[in-house]
This record gives sequence, C-alpha cells and structure tokens, in this order.
Amino acid sequence: MTPQPEPPILGEDLLLLLCRPGPAISAGGEHLLSPALAGAVLIDLSLGGHVRTLPGRGGSTRVDAIAGHPPADDVLRSAWDHLLGRPREVQAVLAAVGPSLRVPLLDRLVRRGDLRRPSRETFGSVGLHDLEEGGSGRRDHVLSAVRTALVDDVEAPDRTVGLAALLSGTGILRTFDPEIPWTPMVVARAAKLERDVWAARAVADAVGRSVALALVGNVFVAAAVLF
Repeated sequence: MTPQPEPPILGEDLLLLLCRPGPAISAGGEHLLSPALAGAVLIDLSLGGHVRTLPGRGGSTRVDAIAGHPPADDVLRSAWDHLLGRPREVQAVLAAVGPSLRVPLLDRLVRRGDLRRPSRETFGSVGLHDLEEGGSGRRDHVLSAVRTALVDDVEAPDRTVGLAALLSGTGILRTFDPEIPWTPMVVARAAKLERDVWAARAVADAVGRSVALALVGNVFVAAAVLF
C-alpha cells in the first residue's frame, strides 16, 4: 500500500499560493520567503500547543518550546528541536529556521501533486514562477478560504487567519488583486489579522528590516559608482 502524505502544514499552503504564472515575489525578492515560511512554522507550532511566547527585552517576543509535546510533522519537529532548551528571540528564530524550509516544502507540494516542476531544471534552482499547478485543485481551495475571510469578513479557522496575516505581513497580499480585491476594507481587515497574530507581526518586522538593508545597500553602491 502506498503511504499517504501527511496533512499539509501552513508553510506549504503559503508556498502553494505564491506559485503562479505571474509571480507574487520577483526572482530578486524570493529571499523574503525565508522569514515568511519560518513564520508559518511558528504559527503551526503555536496552534498545536507546541510552543509558547514570553516577553523579551525592549518589548520583543521570545519563543519557548513546550517540553514533552513535540509535533509529529518532521519539518515542525526540526524547528521545535531548535527551540527546545531555552527561549529564543523570535527574530533570531525566523533567521535560523527559515533558510532550510523552501526546498523540502516545495518537494512536498510536488509529491502530493499540488505542483509540477519543469523537468529541465534541477530542483533547487526552480523559481516560484516556474512551477505549475498540479491539477489537485488545492490552491483554489486555499485561496478561496483566504478570500472569504478577508472579503466577506466571516469568522475563519485559525489556520486561514494565520495565512491571511502572513500574506499581509510580507506585503504580498496586494499582488493577489483581483483574486483577492485590494480594497480599503480588505486592507483594514488584513492589517487587523496581522496585528492579532504574533508570528505575522514578527515576519512583518523581518521583511521591513530586509527591505531597509537592501535600500541602504543600494545607496552605498550608488555612492561607490558616483565617487
């Protein structure tokens, strides 16, 4: 009997939404995936009761693994193991956990049939916009759930709330217009969800810092060229 794939985790749903012909993230901006995927992992761990948050210095947030309550999923377990032993600042967790998530989560989506990748490419070099839907229909289902939560303002499952909050925190949500209309009402609802989900707030901070560093880097490059 062929083993059945485990239920998808939130990071898989996030990647599935981002894989489309008109990329939500440009090839040069895929580094923003790292904190977003790590944020998705933290949301799953929190919803499953595997971690808790503690106050940190200067109003920051620390994340602590709950001993004796590991998650069954191996990707989530790896992040939980990283947290076990002592609380860590959430920004440090995003930086440590995020870089290793992209390839295994994409591999899961391909194995499940949610995505197809071009055979001419090696897996690690495939951009999100190069991947095609696999015909499972799951992307439409996930997108519809997020759209309903934001457009219709109905009470949504915690996973859907977390996903919508992550899309808002990364700044990617606006690129889904017209699938999810970018209206003032949707913007306000998404911003509220982002504020309510601590991991999404942390991702928004990480993305903001990354953009700021990139802008500073561009200034230095321009100065070097001029002088």
